[in-house]
Amino acid sequence: MAASQFAVAKSPDAKRSALLGALARQALVAEAELTPKPGLVDRRGSGAHTDLSLDVMRRSALAIEPFISRMALQSANERPSARLRATLAGIGRAAESAMLRVTKGSNTHKGAIWTLGLLAASAAATQYTCGAFDIARTAAVIASFDDEQTSTFISHGQIVVKKFGVTGARGEAMQGFPHIVTVGLPMLRARRDDLVPESIARLDALLSIMAELDDTCLLYRGGETALHEAKNGAAAVIRAGGTGTACGQERLRALDRRLLELGVSPGGSADLFAGALFLDAVDRNQPEIQPDESMLEKEDETVRI
Repeated sequence: MAASQFAVAKSPDAKRSALLGALARQALVAEAELTPKPGLVDRRGSGAHTDLSLDVMRRSALAIEPFISRMALQSANERPSARLRATLAGIGRAAESAMLRVTKGSNTHKGAIWTLGLLAASAAATQYTCGAFDIARTAAVIASFDDEQTSTFISHGQIVVKKFGVTGARGEAMQGFPHIVTVGLPMLRARRDDLVPESIARLDALLSIMAELDDTCLLYRGGETALHEAKNGAAAVIRAGGTGTACGQERLRALDRRLLELGVSPGGSADLFAGALFLDAVDRNQPEIQPDESMLEKEDETVRI
């Protein structure tokens, strides 16, 4: 069911939930289309992936949208509780199944379903006037409850958390998504205040998250070496003035080459970046997340970076 079908409902909660689902889809598409991203799927190609493409990412985002809307609707005006956590988990598992159907088994957005599902649910559960920090704090409370129906299947993220002692996706949520609200979102807005093109603001926000996050996708595929290379490389881009400078672009190219050599992709950072775009839109009462027109206009130049 598409967001437009939800919108025909009369209740304000249903309309709000449809909007949140649409914003989640738009955030995922905006993340996928942002170019050039190191190691990730973008307009240039599949990055370090062999089973993904931009078209697959777009179809996955569309398949996930109605489930995010459903999470929001189930959470409307609800207080965080074990019951609500179980309900959201059930919808999340259904979203994963829908994702795998449209991608023919590829894991495009499992982490994003967790992140955006929690944030959309929290946005619906809080007052409409609440900002990004309030929504993230509500998400932390919801995430703190255990999902008693968790499958016996151990995810890649859980393996990495146990092996390397890092926070992981649930830990990030339980801490109130610090890499979104204190890293990615402030960088996005600071760059906009500097009047840089939106593509530069978004790339720098993504890289700021990469520089700080113990990304479990990197650790699973490439171990500590991959994580070290990604964090240091992203930090070097930011230190050079960001992706809007010649020096920053040179370091971005070097980081991209290195991640492709290692065959790794910072998928956890990408999920949190999508979360930052989502929270930015909700916080500012935007009806949609606009595509990056500057990237579309300069696509022929940008994809060669």
